Amino acid sequence: MKTLIPFFAVVILIVLALAGVNMANMQFLFGVAIPYAALATFILGVIYRVVKWGRSPVPFCIPTTCGQQKSLPWIKQDKIENPSSTGWVIVRMALEVLLFRSLFRNIKTELRDGPKLAYGSDKWLWLAGLAFHWSFLIILVRHFRFFSLGVPFPIRMIEGLDSFLQIGVPLFYMTDAVILAAVTYLFIRRMTIPTVKYISLPADYFPLFLILAIAASGVIMRYFAKVDIVSVKQLTMGLVSFSPVIPKGIGSIFYVHLFLISILFAYFPFSKLVHMAGVFMSPTRNMANDSRMVRHINPWNYPVHVHTYEEYENDFRAKMKAAGLPVEKE
Repeated sequence: MKTLIPFFAVVILIVLALAGVNMANMQFLFGVAIPYAALATFILGVIYRVVKWGRSPVPFCIPTTCGQQKSLPWIKQDKIENPSSTGWVIVRMALEVLLFRSLFRNIKTELRDGPKLAYGSDKWLWLAGLAFHWSFLIILVRHFRFFSLGVPFPIRMIEGLDSFLQIGVPLFYMTDAVILAAVTYLFIRRMTIPTVKYISLPADYFPLFLILAIAASGVIMRYFAKVDIVSVKQLTMGLVSFSPVIPKGIGSIFYVHLFLISILFAYFPFSKLVHMAGVFMSPTRNMANDSRMVRHINPWNYPVHVHTYEEYENDFRAKMKAAGLPVEKE
């Protein structure tokens, strides 16, 4: 049920878009109203989550480290794993965000030959995660060509690198195949590893099915069921200029693709996907470990009356004497 519910949820979304466009002629709803609402939800939702995280007090120095802290001069510090300055924190964050450095060191544990616990390297998750995120980013950047009058040089350069293995016409983009393979691997991994499957929830499967449907519909539009690119460009430019128009003959598959993207954007701030913004707000990552150089005082430490031993003895001296316990004052 944890997989069937999100799967059929995505199927229902696809059916809604197809029925709304083909049967009810609701092109304006699926092509203009829903994308605008989804974008507004995405922007306001992410801002709300970031502001909420930013207002959370962090009274202690709590960076997560696994290397030697800055100490005596003759002890070598691990500046990346245990940064003591803002500059090295930036380096550590950059490696984490761009290359998933902590996930690269991920290991798997299993019992072998009885109670022996064995540790081994597990780089497939890191590789699939890296491939998925970078492919998604490159595909998103490539789509910016639909929202500008001309095609900027950086986007043309990215398209050229993405399609340098030209196979037939239209150009074959490597990221199209990579993102499908990466999402499929992440789904299979959740289904085949018992421990991961046990802790997985419908909220973990829904984004996988949704992104897989978005990628599949985009591949179908590009290589199989062609759409009118000129009309698509006219629609997207109308959205950007806040003067939307609904051209004829775009094709229902495009509205399915656009509707699924809108659902992803609207769902983003309320899901685990918002870790894209949350990683920058995590005090375990964005703080320098300078606890040996700076005294961190908890601002919540207000004066508290302490019941001293002298007061305790004054209260119970007679009973302590009767029980034969030693006292400081007779």
